[in-house]
Amino acid sequence: MNNYPQAARILVAIDCIIFGFDGKDIKLLLIKRNFDPEKGKWSLMGGFLDANEDLNDGAVRILNNLTGLKDIYVEQLETFGKAGRDPGERTVSVVFFALIKIDDHDSEAVKSHNASWITLDSRPKLIFDHEQMVLRAIEHLKYNAALHPIGFELVPERFTIPQLQKLYEAIYNIPIDRRNFSRKLLSTGLLIDTGYKNNNSTTKKATLYKLDAERYKAKFHSFWNFMPDSMKSQ
Repeated sequence: MNNYPQAARILVAIDCIIFGFDGKDIKLLLIKRNFDPEKGKWSLMGGFLDANEDLNDGAVRILNNLTGLKDIYVEQLETFGKAGRDPGERTVSVVFFALIKIDDHDSEAVKSHNASWITLDSRPKLIFDHEQMVLRAIEHLKYNAALHPIGFELVPERFTIPQLQKLYEAIYNIPIDRRNFSRKLLSTGLLIDTGYKNNNSTTKKATLYKLDAERYKAKFHSFWNFMPDSMKSQ
């Protein structure tokens, strides 16, 4: 039964901004559309919400179809609903922000969707208002990375402090003082010394740590403040 016969038809889309880290650069997962409008142009990964599907479930479904991953960091970011934003039909887009470890995803699934990892600095022109979505997500990443330990979602299961430092330097695009960063990071109590060294290092072998998952979940929303205050406005 249609209880709202006079209501206009408006589609609800989900667009996913997927960030990954390759050890040097922050990258964005983009696809080339294989349908109109804007066929052949670069786009965020997205899809339409199913009739009986919650928003978060829709985002998880889309991310799983593309990357093969289920247990990843994802959160709702913002809603874009300007009239005419999609020339195909009146569409409201709910944007989700996701962080994944690049080495963990299903590379074949990514290829099958005509998707590619592209560095933020070299990203192409995107369709519709997707560039605005990306800029908003970058702001969100920088802000949250200073206040909460979300960077751990982008590094391998076992990592060194220098690897984590490179990640934060990539997020903010500025150099970070090594000693200050290490001291503040260790003070959070989030790191567990695995007892192993990074044998792939060309210099002095660095200690490999892993995340204290229980403390991470319990204290995620604490104000860790292990980043310099000046970086929060970068």
